[in-house]
Amino acid sequence: MQTAIFPGTFDPFTLGHASIIRRGLRFFDRIIIAVGVNDSKQTMFSIDQRLEQIRACYAHEPRIEVRFYEGMTVDFARQEHAGFILRGVRSLGDFEYERLLSDVNRKISEIDTVFLFTEPEYASIQSNVVRELLKYNQDINDFVPTEINELLKK
Repeated sequence: MQTAIFPGTFDPFTLGHASIIRRGLRFFDRIIIAVGVNDSKQTMFSIDQRLEQIRACYAHEPRIEVRFYEGMTVDFARQEHAGFILRGVRSLGDFEYERLLSDVNRKISEIDTVFLFTEPEYASIQSNVVRELLKYNQDINDFVPTEINELLKK
């Protein structure tokens, strides 16, 4: 069974993230969405809220698991017996940063990273933009999965 982890802060999880997951299921039998702690980021949603939001999106998809992790991504991947890290790339800047991480991760763990380029309609979606829209009470329906939009309306 081929397992990949899809790590991120996901504050919040967007349609761009969902697109990478949907497309990643063509290559992997199981994807673990790994919600991590990034001390350099100020989050809007707690870990529990982010886990709840993403789980709501995949409640009926047995090939997707949503988990919290701390520490190094490759350590979590090893713990979960994942042979791959799945990442989305929106831009050249993303690619250079992700390539650097991929090289280091492979060197220290032998875990490969699989890149999927973002579909054009989602390339401009970023979690920080969605947070800004939320801050000013703007509609985010075009940026996040329906399940998350519904949870946030409550």
